[in-house]
Amino acid sequence: MIQHKNQLSARLLHALAPWRDASTWRIAFSGGLDSTVLLHLLADLAQHHPLPALTAIHIHHGLQAAADAWPTHCQAVCDALCVPLQVVRVRVQSGASLERAARDARYAAFAEVTQANELLLTAQHRDDQAETLLFRLLRGAGVRGLSAIPEQRPLGLGHLLRPLLDVSRAELEAYASEHQLSWIEDPSNDDRQFSRNYLRHRVFPVLTERWPQAVTTIARSAAHLSEAQGLLDELAEMDLANACTTSEFDWLGLPSLALAPLETLSMARQRNALSHWLCARTLLPDSDHWSGWQTLRDASGDARPIWRLGNGELHRAGGRVWWLSGSWLRAAEPVPIWTDPASVLLLPDNGQLRLSGQVPEGPLHVRYRQGGEVMHLPGRGHRDLKRLLNENGLPLFARGRLPLVYRDEQLLAVANLPGLDASAHECWQLHWQPPWSDQGLS
Repeated sequence: MIQHKNQLSARLLHALAPWRDASTWRIAFSGGLDSTVLLHLLADLAQHHPLPALTAIHIHHGLQAAADAWPTHCQAVCDALCVPLQVVRVRVQSGASLERAARDARYAAFAEVTQANELLLTAQHRDDQAETLLFRLLRGAGVRGLSAIPEQRPLGLGHLLRPLLDVSRAELEAYASEHQLSWIEDPSNDDRQFSRNYLRHRVFPVLTERWPQAVTTIARSAAHLSEAQGLLDELAEMDLANACTTSEFDWLGLPSLALAPLETLSMARQRNALSHWLCARTLLPDSDHWSGWQTLRDASGDARPIWRLGNGELHRAGGRVWWLSGSWLRAAEPVPIWTDPASVLLLPDNGQLRLSGQVPEGPLHVRYRQGGEVMHLPGRGHRDLKRLLNENGLPLFARGRLPLVYRDEQLLAVANLPGLDASAHECWQLHWQPPWSDQGLS
């Protein structure tokens, strides 16, 4: 017993060695077998090694009556091990896949609590890895999906680590038995209507009867595919380096890529580069929906192609593709009178506006384009705003959110556009900071 414990503890300590400088290790504690073993191992290691502070977090999904008793059980286990426990209740959105919705809710809660320099530890193991690869293979996943469960990734402001991916379920069961641990048996784990349960109870027993090392070899394949995905990511970074050029409209705060460098790549490399660029922003499309990229790429110059994806849209404008999400996809709300132009004006769902220089006399009104606007320019007379915006080249998707400042019915300035954003006579300039909260990673 002691030998088995020491072996498993040593492997866990080795896996966690690069993360010893974290301020806190949070254990995702469902109360089931896997997380109970992980929590017990870590609590024991903390008695013999200087480790970061340990805490546990239990997510209550509220999906079944039996789950109401689980926080009490988890609290008792944590109290016995002297590990603080946080219980978080989440709401699982209804949808086609209850498994996926519960997972999304759970990881959203994990991301919210994981702070800078903190590590969240989950107890997925080698059997989970093999089940995930087979499940995704049956769904037609590509190399990224078949890489299965990553060992670590960013989460919230910190990181997520799965230190037991090289440990089998049998080893965890043996450890739990040796240490007489008690854990929760989730009734839903026996429900064969869930795909993973079907694989676990019906498919893998048949596979392992014929190939006893099936779980180990399938998990090994996941590791090979993860390495292959790493190489594809490196290729994507090389291809994206040529497309990540600056734009005169970088002040929009939106991720964008130059289209011309992408068009020189083969279709496979285009998909690879875009997948790498989009994966942090949205769910990636399946093979059938990549035709949306070709439509966007090949549209005529005067077209307004849009490729709609799970969490946003890809637009094409000015020889670039632009990622829009969040507030950028909602209509800008009306703006109240700017009663104090010397102060910053918060625009509902549209960033903020400020003036520099000599503050003009008011009252000033902020509006958005409706069509037909005319602006007087010194030396040029009255000019149609649509034509002025065309001359400037501002992407069409931004024009409806561009703040226009009026005094009475006179259009005084258009934010951020050279030649239109200032009054030489009154010595002031209009500055707009677009919304940044939904822009995603750059």
